[in-house]
Amino acid sequence: MDRFSFLNAAHTDFFAQLYDQYLENPDSVEPSWRGFFQGFDFGIATYNGENPVIQPEIKPVASAENNGGTEKLLKEFNVIKLIDAYRSRGHLFTRTNPVHKRRTYSPTLDLENFGLSKADLPLVFDAARIIKIEPCSLAEILGHLDKIYCQSIGVEYMYIRNPNDIKWIQSKIGHNDNQPDFSIEKKKAIMHKLNQAVAFENFLHTKYVGQKRFSLEGGESIIPAIDALIEQAAEKGVEHFVMGMAHRGRLNVLANIFGKSTQDIFSEFDGKDYNDQEYFDGDVKYHLGLSAEKRTSSGKTITINLAPNPSHLETVGAVIEGITRAQQDKYFPNDFSKVLPIAVHGDAAIAGQGILYEIIQMSQLDGYKTGGTIHVVINNQVGFTTNYLDARSSTYCTDVAKVTLSPVLHVNADDAEAVVHAMSFALDFRMHFGRDVFIDLLGYRKYGHNEGDEPRFTQPILYKIIAKHKNPRDIYAEKLLAEGVIDDSYVKDLEKVYKADLEVSLEESRKKELTIITPFLQNEWKGFESAGISQMLTKVDTTYSKEGLTAVANAICNLPSDKKFISKVQKLINDRKTMFFETNKLDWAMAEHLAYGSLLREGFDVRLSGQDVERGTFSHRHAVVKVEDSEEEVALINSLEGKKGKFNAFNSLLSEYGVLGFDYGYALTNPNALTIWEAQFGDFSNGAQIMIDQYISCGEDKWNNQNGIVLLLPHGYEGQGAEHSSGRMERFLQLCARQNMFVADCTTPANFFHLLRRQMKLKFRKPLIVFTPKSLLRDPRVVSSIEELENGCFQETIDDETVNKVEVKTLVFCTGKFYYDITAEREIRGRKDVAVVRIEQLFPLPADQLTEIIAKYPNADDFVWAQEEPKNMGAYGYMLMNFNQVNLRLASLRVSSASASGSYTRSKNRHAKAIKMVFEKDFVR
Repeated sequence: MDRFSFLNAAHTDFFAQLYDQYLENPDSVEPSWRGFFQGFDFGIATYNGENPVIQPEIKPVASAENNGGTEKLLKEFNVIKLIDAYRSRGHLFTRTNPVHKRRTYSPTLDLENFGLSKADLPLVFDAARIIKIEPCSLAEILGHLDKIYCQSIGVEYMYIRNPNDIKWIQSKIGHNDNQPDFSIEKKKAIMHKLNQAVAFENFLHTKYVGQKRFSLEGGESIIPAIDALIEQAAEKGVEHFVMGMAHRGRLNVLANIFGKSTQDIFSEFDGKDYNDQEYFDGDVKYHLGLSAEKRTSSGKTITINLAPNPSHLETVGAVIEGITRAQQDKYFPNDFSKVLPIAVHGDAAIAGQGILYEIIQMSQLDGYKTGGTIHVVINNQVGFTTNYLDARSSTYCTDVAKVTLSPVLHVNADDAEAVVHAMSFALDFRMHFGRDVFIDLLGYRKYGHNEGDEPRFTQPILYKIIAKHKNPRDIYAEKLLAEGVIDDSYVKDLEKVYKADLEVSLEESRKKELTIITPFLQNEWKGFESAGISQMLTKVDTTYSKEGLTAVANAICNLPSDKKFISKVQKLINDRKTMFFETNKLDWAMAEHLAYGSLLREGFDVRLSGQDVERGTFSHRHAVVKVEDSEEEVALINSLEGKKGKFNAFNSLLSEYGVLGFDYGYALTNPNALTIWEAQFGDFSNGAQIMIDQYISCGEDKWNNQNGIVLLLPHGYEGQGAEHSSGRMERFLQLCARQNMFVADCTTPANFFHLLRRQMKLKFRKPLIVFTPKSLLRDPRVVSSIEELENGCFQETIDDETVNKVEVKTLVFCTGKFYYDITAEREIRGRKDVAVVRIEQLFPLPADQLTEIIAKYPNADDFVWAQEEPKNMGAYGYMLMNFNQVNLRLASLRVSSASASGSYTRSKNRHAKAIKMVFEKDFVR
């Protein structure tokens, strides 16, 4: 009797199931069996990722009595290992690439690598039960595995750590061996959309020869796939769709998914001017967005949105997540599944653009999650001129999906049914798990990066193959013809009808002189007006009753009595109570809270987002406090009596680009939410420079989209070095033009209070950039009274009321913290002939107010622009260009490449010299 004879006492199917359980979760099996399986694993060839680790085989001691049974059992285990290899590595050996041979990966799935041979093919194995079929021959098992894992769809999922998730996926792809099983009606529907996709591109190619359109050719199967996704999602209860994509294929999606008028598309190709001359300059046709209502085949009405985007690839991915979350918060706060985000990527961009990593890391965070995004990659296998082997180090462009353990389906774009089938899987996964899922649609790009480019310069071999390659519609037509689903004339008739409609649209479009652009998300902006400079400079009533302010104070000045907080929290809350109810000296944080509370009582929502915003970088805000013994989060303002809006403060991940993009999308969707993004330091906003340059500063000008996003950028020179001093005011001011945004640098808590309230009380929305203080947060000079909040309004300028204006010879203009530094020096010097005027709003510049102020100083002959920033930074260049009422003498630091010195002593000395220049005309640095 040998040492393996005990194995003959049970059916091999039992061992197979037990071993499968062990593979998924070793701790789930009884310890003695776990030890056995560990020894077995050690004894056969195993796989570690893509690299083989061949261990010496442990052979059982043979005996005439049971040698056959033991050998058969070990082969059962070898078959199990083979099945596991297909699950883990089958995606490497698929037929998913329509124009390239697949790279060679080792070890292969050859039988010999698993202790099996062709001689075993006829043998029946109980291990078949693992893939949910009855015991059958090894040849049949291989057939099933090949269909599931190695044909037109390759599935990556075995890195997922939750066994239940893996079982769900295996059950899903095991159904019908992961093969499409569509009705004749469904197949014709796929062909109908596929014909539209192909015919649309052909029509444009003949009518607008050489014009850029960033053709979808080579990836047309995405059109029937998205169409099917929308149809199926609507049946599952989805009511809103939010889609983001780059330029490739965008026009096709707009026409054939969103139903954009092809007349308008043709007008854009013809380069006509726009019907809006005042507020809108427009963008290229393949950047524009659209919102529309669509009726599904079953009669359901849904809202579909395609967000506008710039050429900066992947930026729109963050924006659509913010749009989605805003719609979820507004319409479906208890069921995020009803709004579905769809992000369409390019292969080079998803691998190369770091914002994707930021977006993926946001996807499960409380303040930023959206219940799962369906990611689709239009994989051209080339980026502009760069081959895919030079475009990434990872095996797949979609390997970022593994960050959140999201499954990936690699699909041959030539197999339209497989693409639709994969999309159906993705939808089911998202709806079931509320997590991201990725589809890698492997196709090609028929032309160069654009239609005027010559791709054979850089990929001559590939483009010889592409030139001879049939399009997905014709490939699918051959399949349906062979199946008897359609006849020879079916596709020709479809194309004839569709192109006839396009011809009519083209003829009608050329009768129109102007192009009409429909604003994105227009239904969310009913009741809002467009605004120019004059409206932006019009005073707005931002007063708020003392009774209301007191109600807010009662909420934020009292901790819950049934919870324990650390003594420092108790002290700061008590200090709040003292400043409101006793001293009537409100600091910056108190005024900020009162602004939020007043807006909440008026029905506005408040969303505060960014790094460390709950407490505040400088420990001043404490919008959220923690219970000492449980770390339960308490937002005191949520206890506010009469609160009609919702307040949320979210500490973000350590991201600027992705988070600001998300919050921009949120503000784009909900104009009745005060949406604030705060930088940890103003200097760090340049980590989101693309969002600032391409969206915030010009979104209204390019796409006719208003947006009320607020940026809080801590700014001020206090000796903290080059990365903790400047919010780069000069960059924002350089972007200011016409009526695109507000830029402010307030000096009092009351003015900040009114500025925040004004942002929501306006009948229009503009981005608001606020340079906020650091040291002034606790400066005893920087306080305001309740009456200033109750009765005041936002002051674009603040004149100097501490001087006799007739005596003034030197009139100083400045902004922000420098005002307090200058006035402190003035007091030391006893200079009554110097007045200091604060410009609280830099854009739009209140020129008329400044003219009136200058007129009040009849004897002033020395006009100074004073700033703490170097000469080539700050607002000096902007003031020279826009402030011509008087000639300005400059008092500042000299030009510098870095915004500040790293030495505290040097910074202090330079700062003192800049102040000295204010008071001494002849002092030159």
